[in-house]
Amino acid sequence: MNKIVIFFSHAGDNYSVGNIEVGNTKIVADYISEITGADQYEIVTHKYDGMAYTPLINLAQEEANKGELPPYEGAAPDLSKYDTVFIGGPVWWGTYPQVMFTLFKDIDLAGKTVIPFTTHEGSGLANCVSDVKKAFPKANVTKGFSIYGHEVRTGKAKVEKWLKGLGY
Repeated sequence: MNKIVIFFSHAGDNYSVGNIEVGNTKIVADYISEITGADQYEIVTHKYDGMAYTPLINLAQEEANKGELPPYEGAAPDLSKYDTVFIGGPVWWGTYPQVMFTLFKDIDLAGKTVIPFTTHEGSGLANCVSDVKKAFPKANVTKGFSIYGHEVRTGKAKVEKWLKGLGY
């Protein structure tokens, strides 16, 4: 089975962990790749670079309320050779950041196994699994995984346990 981890991660000022050089979701994506051998595609936008936490979250709420789809850099990944797609991001206002939905419009996951995951500070999976199911109705979307952002740097064992439960 060919696997890929598609994710968005925010470095810089983050709730609970402060100013970080590597975003929480990137760390989890790296764990997944290390354990499963999955390739990676990071959704990159510079729209949020350098923003303090409160203005960032206010902007994220505004984007969600307006249904904005901020652009990402580069081209969408060619997913034709992948059977399994892990999709991860932080939870911003009850779901993934809007830039992820921009990419979702550019990819087709029909017939693929899709495994959502999130980093958060109290939201768990929020609406991410249902939003992925809505975006990809012809995919086999599994139960998701969530981990507190402040736990990711010491939480590799939690990710390993989750992946072991999935058969990895």
